[in-house]
Amino acid sequence: MKRVKNIILTFALAIGSVSCVSKLAYTEPELPLPEKFQYTATADTASIANLEWKQFFSDPILQGLIEKGIKNNYDLQIALKQVAASQEKLKQAKYMQYPDVGFGVSGQISRPSKNSMNGQSLNLFLGSSHVEDYNAAFNLSWEADIWGKIKNQQEVSRMQYLQTYEASKAVQTQVVAAIAQGYYNLLMLDRQLAIAKSNLELSSNTLMITQKMWESGDNTSLGVQQASAQKQATELLITQLEQNIAIQENALSILVGEVPNKVNRTIEMSDTSLPQNITAGLPAAMVSRRPDVRQQELVLLESNAIVGIAQANMYPALKITANGGVNSFKFDNWFQIPASLFGSVLGGLTQPIFQKRQLKTDLEVAKIQREKNVLAFRQSVLNAVGEVSDALVSNENLKAQEQKATEQATTLKDGIKSAQLLYKGGSANYLEVITAQGNSLQAELNLASIKRQRLSSIVDLYRALGGGWK
Repeated sequence: MKRVKNIILTFALAIGSVSCVSKLAYTEPELPLPEKFQYTATADTASIANLEWKQFFSDPILQGLIEKGIKNNYDLQIALKQVAASQEKLKQAKYMQYPDVGFGVSGQISRPSKNSMNGQSLNLFLGSSHVEDYNAAFNLSWEADIWGKIKNQQEVSRMQYLQTYEASKAVQTQVVAAIAQGYYNLLMLDRQLAIAKSNLELSSNTLMITQKMWESGDNTSLGVQQASAQKQATELLITQLEQNIAIQENALSILVGEVPNKVNRTIEMSDTSLPQNITAGLPAAMVSRRPDVRQQELVLLESNAIVGIAQANMYPALKITANGGVNSFKFDNWFQIPASLFGSVLGGLTQPIFQKRQLKTDLEVAKIQREKNVLAFRQSVLNAVGEVSDALVSNENLKAQEQKATEQATTLKDGIKSAQLLYKGGSANYLEVITAQGNSLQAELNLASIKRQRLSSIVDLYRALGGGWK
C-alpha cells in the first residue's frame, strides 16, 4: 500500500508541475507603419477591403466567374488541401500531453540442449526438457511537460495550421483579383474591337471617295494607295484583337477551373462599375487583414515557439514508464487472476550534461531564425504598404488621364468630320483625312486602355488592402 501511495504521489507532483507551465512569451516587433497611407487626405478607418467580394464586384457575370473560380480553381483547391492536412496534424498535436499506451502479447518455448547447464538444470529442478513463457501486457510512457516543451510543440503545430489557412486566403484574394483583371481586360478588348470595326467603316468610305475622285481626275493614285493601306491596317488590327480576345477567354476559363472556352458577357466596359468611394483605411488594420502579412507573422510566432522548445531541451526531463499484465510459464494458468498478474512503474529525471554543444547550438540557431523572421515580417509589412500606395497613386492619376483622354477622343472624332467635309469640298487633301482617322482610332483605343487600367488599379487596391477572401 505504501508503494502505491508513493507512485500516486509521484504522478501528482509531475502533473502539478505541468499546470505551472506556460508558452514562451511573445513580444510583437515594431513595424514600419505610417499613420496613414500616402496619397490619402485623412486617416480614415473605413476601407473597401472590408467589403465582401460580392459587394465589391456588382457585375453578375463577373460574380458568376468568381464563384466558379473559388469552387474550381486548382491552385485554391491545393491550398485548401494543405489546410486540411495541417488540421489533421493539429488534432494529433492536441494529444501530445497524454501518455503513449501500447499492448503486446508474446509466447515463447525454449528447449536447451540436454547436455547444457540450462538443460540439466531444467531437468533437475522442473523435470522438464523445455521452458515456456507467455506474456500479455500494457505498457505506458509519459513525459511531464515541466518546462513547456510540449506546449510549445503544440503551439508550433497550431501556427503551422494557421499559416496554411492564411495561405489559402491569400490564394483566394489572388484568384479573385486575377479573374476580375482578366474580365476587365476582355471587356477592353471587346471595346477596342468595336472601335476598330467602326474605324474600318470610315476607312472604307474614305477609300471609296478617294477612288471616285481619282476616277474623275481630282486625285492621284497615291491617294488611293494610302487610303487602301489605312483600311488594310485596320483590318490587320481587327484580326489581332480577335486573337487577343480568344487568348484572354482561354486564360479566364483556366482561372475558373474550366477547359478553354468562350466567355459569355452581356455588358460593355462603359456599363461596369466599382465602388466610387475608394477608402484605404488605416495601415495597422491592413496588417491584421491581409493574409500574406498575417502568414508571415504566424511564421514568426512559430519560430518563437521553437525557441521555447530549444530552451526546454536544455533542462531536466521527467519521464515515467509503467507496464502490467499477465505472465506465466504455463499456458494453462496464463490468465489465472490474480496469480498471473504483474506490474512495474519507473520514474526518472534526466539532465543533459554534455552533448557536444548540440543543445546550445540548437538554441542559438533558433534565436537567429526568430530574428530573421522578425525582419521578414517587417519586410512583408513594408511591401504591403508600398503596394497600397502604388495602387492609390495609380488610381488618382488614371482618373485624370481618363478625363483628358476622353476630351482628346471627342476632339479627334469631331476632327474626322471636319476633315471629310473639307476633303469633299477640295479644301483638304487625302493625307489630312487619313491622319485624322488614324489619330482618332489611336485616341479611342488609348481611352479604352486607360479605363481598363483604372479598373485594374481599383482591383489592385482591393487586393493590396487584403480584400477578396470573404
